[in-house]
Amino acid sequence: MPHSRTTFSKFIIEDQRRRGGTDPELTALLNDVQTACKYIASAVSRGNLNDPSGAVVTTVNVQGEEQKKLDVISNEIMLREIEFGGTTCGMVSEENDEPVSIPDGHPKGKYLIAFDPLDGSSNLDVNLTVGTIFSIMRAPDECEKPTIEDFLKPGTEQLAAGFALYGSASMIVITVGDGVHGFTLDREIGAFILTHPRMQIPQETREFAINASNQRHWETPVKHYVEECIAGKSGVRGVDFNMRWVASLVAEVFRILVRGGLFMYPRDTKDASREGRLRLLYEANPMAMIVEQAGGAATTGRERILDLQPKDIHQRVPLILGSIREVERLTRYHEAHDRGEELVFATPLFKERSLFRATAP
Repeated sequence: MPHSRTTFSKFIIEDQRRRGGTDPELTALLNDVQTACKYIASAVSRGNLNDPSGAVVTTVNVQGEEQKKLDVISNEIMLREIEFGGTTCGMVSEENDEPVSIPDGHPKGKYLIAFDPLDGSSNLDVNLTVGTIFSIMRAPDECEKPTIEDFLKPGTEQLAAGFALYGSASMIVITVGDGVHGFTLDREIGAFILTHPRMQIPQETREFAINASNQRHWETPVKHYVEECIAGKSGVRGVDFNMRWVASLVAEVFRILVRGGLFMYPRDTKDASREGRLRLLYEANPMAMIVEQAGGAATTGRERILDLQPKDIHQRVPLILGSIREVERLTRYHEAHDRGEELVFATPLFKERSLFRATAP
């Protein structure tokens, strides 16, 4: 019966009881997040109805990236919903250069939260899935106005992490350190309902996601891995692979949670000033926690994401995550490359050759 289904709020309370105690403040914070996600889902679902002129309004955010009107709206929704609840003492957002303190007159709480209010917003114009990503950590004792350093904690110190999807259905996927669970928004009753309990990523996969237009900038281990996959049955892997690329991290990770796969936004030479493309605090860390809790793995290619010590609240890192066997394979390729070993690629068509050495057509 519909009335007996497990809502997001009920699940959080029952999960805390099952694990030996309740934390009303964390429950309240997660409820504030889900409320914000409902508002954002509503705004996203209206598309150009948010602007009767139908004009696509873009600006540039604090990180020099294109910022759409819904990026600004989503950020304001997250800030306003969370600051009022008395559960946090500060926030970090992709859209704000510095940490955001709780306004005077509002109660402060024992948590910090970092979030990307609208991941994948470049997809808005073509009506593809976008979402919200968030990471929750404990604040320093008696925190009143957090500093940047208060947020610079490795991902292993996250207490909860999650993301929302705004697609054909609106969803929240969350972990509080004991498995990964997905909830679908029932718009008739206005509640997120548990629909994907105990999500698990298959250890092996025949699917990978990468922006192939950057191939000329990739490091050798990534080129090696991708060419092996593309070779399919005629290559050393002996099986055909499918390639996907949505340019929306929330959509990529949800697909991997449902059917396995490998997502790669690796280090490259396209912009030598950046170690990677995705932000550590509010993209890589929460997604790494979710993926590991679902039996997968997340790495830069050389280091476990959750072990990285952040240097800046907007620090960028390479990100490779998904089915554990494929992540381990690509990690071995990076290790071999760093030892100076030559990666060799062989197929019946091209015989054996060193990878990406220029050859005659």
